Amino acid sequence: MPLSMVKAGEPCEIKKIGGKEETRRFLERLGFVAGGMVTVVSEINGNMIVNVKDSRVAIGKDMACKILV
Repeated sequence: MPLSMVKAGEPCEIKKIGGKEETRRFLERLGFVAGGMVTVVSEINGNMIVNVKDSRVAIGKDMACKILV
């Protein structure tokens, strides 16, 4: 399921990163890699703040849909 459907506070394992090669590389540089853990901190209008690798990152709904957990 895409990260955009996860409720706040639920830790999830990243299964796959979708999208174009450029998008995948961008997300990998932020710490979104297959097998890594991610936790949704908050969600407002589809935009999310997530904890990944001990950092908080803000991502839009379009990016969250490309991260499968």
